[in-house]
Amino acid sequence: IDIMRYQSGNTQYRDRINKRGNKKLRKILFFMICTMIMAKGKPNHLVDYYYKLKTQPQRKPHKVAIVACINKFLKVTFQLLTHGILYDYESALPAQKS
Repeated sequence: IDIMRYQSGNTQYRDRINKRGNKKLRKILFFMICTMIMAKGKPNHLVDYYYKLKTQPQRKPHKVAIVACINKFLKVTFQLLTHGILYDYESALPAQKS
């Protein structure tokens, strides 16, 4: 999942994801995030991030938000695997002021 930018002089074209890599893996990741959003089961940061992108003043389109969530998932997963940590939604929440 890599963003590809086309630019020539003062002209800029729409950003797209790079089509290099395994297309089946991209499809699996896309449907995984879509399922997480539709399921609304256990809370997780990816679904929270998706709704944050969708409710900002400059709302992101559905597919753009999904690709951003895929990038976040890959980064979080890499961090968890390299440090040997288990994912826990409650412990990762920022401390709320009372």
